[in-house]
Amino acid sequence: MIDINVQNLEKSFEVGKKILDGLSFTVNSGEHVGILGPNGCGKTTLFRILCGLERPDEGEASVAPGKRIGLISQIPVFPDGWTTEDVLRDAQRRLYEISARLDELSAQMERDASPALLREYDALSDEFRRRGGWEMDAERSRVASGLDVTPAMRSQPFDTLSGGERTRVNLARLILEDTDILLLDEPTNHLDLHAAEWLEDYIRHFKGTVLSISHDRYFLDVAAQRCIEIVDGRAEFYSGNYSFFVLERQRRFEEKLRQYEKDRAKIEQLQRAADKLHLWAFMGNDKLHKRAFSMEKRIERLSQTEKPTEARKLSVKFRERDFSGDEVIVADGLEKGFAGRVLFSGVSLEVTGGERVALIGDNGAGKTSFLRLLMGEETPDAGYIYRGPAIRTAYLPQIVRFEDESRTMLDAMLWECRVQPQEARDRLAAFGFRGEDVFKRVSALSGGEKSRLRLCMLMGGQINLLVLDEPTNHLDIASREWMEDALSDYEQTLLFVSHDRYFIEKFATRIWTLENGTFTDFRGGWREYGEWRARQAAFSRSAEKSEKKEKRDTRAPRPANAERLIAKTEREIAALEEKLAALAREEEENASDYQKLMALAEEKEALDKALTALYEKWEELNT
Repeated sequence: MIDINVQNLEKSFEVGKKILDGLSFTVNSGEHVGILGPNGCGKTTLFRILCGLERPDEGEASVAPGKRIGLISQIPVFPDGWTTEDVLRDAQRRLYEISARLDELSAQMERDASPALLREYDALSDEFRRRGGWEMDAERSRVASGLDVTPAMRSQPFDTLSGGERTRVNLARLILEDTDILLLDEPTNHLDLHAAEWLEDYIRHFKGTVLSISHDRYFLDVAAQRCIEIVDGRAEFYSGNYSFFVLERQRRFEEKLRQYEKDRAKIEQLQRAADKLHLWAFMGNDKLHKRAFSMEKRIERLSQTEKPTEARKLSVKFRERDFSGDEVIVADGLEKGFAGRVLFSGVSLEVTGGERVALIGDNGAGKTSFLRLLMGEETPDAGYIYRGPAIRTAYLPQIVRFEDESRTMLDAMLWECRVQPQEARDRLAAFGFRGEDVFKRVSALSGGEKSRLRLCMLMGGQINLLVLDEPTNHLDIASREWMEDALSDYEQTLLFVSHDRYFIEKFATRIWTLENGTFTDFRGGWREYGEWRARQAAFSRSAEKSEKKEKRDTRAPRPANAERLIAKTEREIAALEEKLAALAREEEENASDYQKLMALAEEKEALDKALTALYEKWEELNT
């Protein structure tokens, strides 16, 4: 069954410039699809059209009738004074409505046990159970906890939350609404690693349809079964996740390039033959002209094939400074806190030349504070941290600022880097700032563009310690790949904070985890760290089981007649189960007798309690 059908979609925001130009695709029920393409290609516009927030110029985009659709980037306006808990409860309003109606029906049936009321009560009870009504409070807490919606946030007025916090709450709301089709527009942007992994696990087991726009390549690998790339307003299809897409796109490019080169060679061959035929035709054989004209028509068809292009790679590298010492960073007894809260304490670490360290942890754990201590922008409460005397450091903060943002990019490069205009333009071009772009004011740049500009400036200095705070946070996939190209040949010490697991896996040789004020030092990459963490969790579960077993072993020994007691308890359980089965048959026979049903329900409740007690007794006798 098709959930989403897009046919010949066209959309323009400027005259003569189509963002979507004949876009067509279908998504079947239950498919998980990644929507790819550079910034500005129309991905978010497509989502807005699917939700009815935009109208296409031509074509149509339809959603299967009766299917509920949810867009993560669309945050509704809620009544004044609503807390986050009110917003989460509103996602379950249908269950609350059913619960209230069931209470009304119960009160009415005490006076009037009509078949119509009983039928409505049974239908609503079944819907309540099917939708998870009995577990709705636990489910709300589970989803909120998974997405880092803390108890304090749940009691806070929704309109006082930050943009990132609202996005997380909105994502939780969509999940709790049990939406049929999820449209996820950068869902991991405001999530830490813990919450991103929780969301990935949820999407992996989600039976509905999912379309995901994301710059988080690790998320796309997990969340997408196939990919659709928007290229020049049209759809290119890839039958696999992001990693498959990267390899297949390169294969297609190379295949198109080979075909183009083959066509060019054929054109040259045909042109030589046509020229000879025209020459021979002048010698008295007019038929040869026709054959030459036929060849030239074929040349014209072959000439229409455009040479395939791919995104330019960075052509500049970091200027490194040789380092012969051992100590790059040393911390001992380091402690830092704010407003009475200790972020971390007793931190003792050492980094040597050439290491690549990833610092990870939940939002607010103190990662950026650690970097600020290292850079001398903050003072420790206790202990010390220092860099070796021969260390030259370059620092890319999470929020990039410039001395004078009224300058153009070119002027900023000339002023801060003290380079010649041509070198400044060459370096800016290598980072994607070409032509008239270099005259754009720094204040008009996006967060990602500012990060790129600052990195471009950093690459000019001789450095042997590069410190990056969320370097890929505001970058699209192409810009992330540019940054990775720049770093791939950098051989000196690298320390970075990141939630981008693709980036961590590519560069980290050592991982620091900051959790509950404590640093955990793991030597290895992201995959090894994941395997180690899984082993630690398994050891933990094993230790818990051993502890429970020890507790059981310290209890009083089983009585000598334990086997006889077990057999007696099993007979009592069987007898109660038979009585309950008989009650169920009796309920069916008296479905229209409300008074009788009430009496049977009370009897059944008493038997259920007795049966639960017998189960517990049987478990104690067998342990």
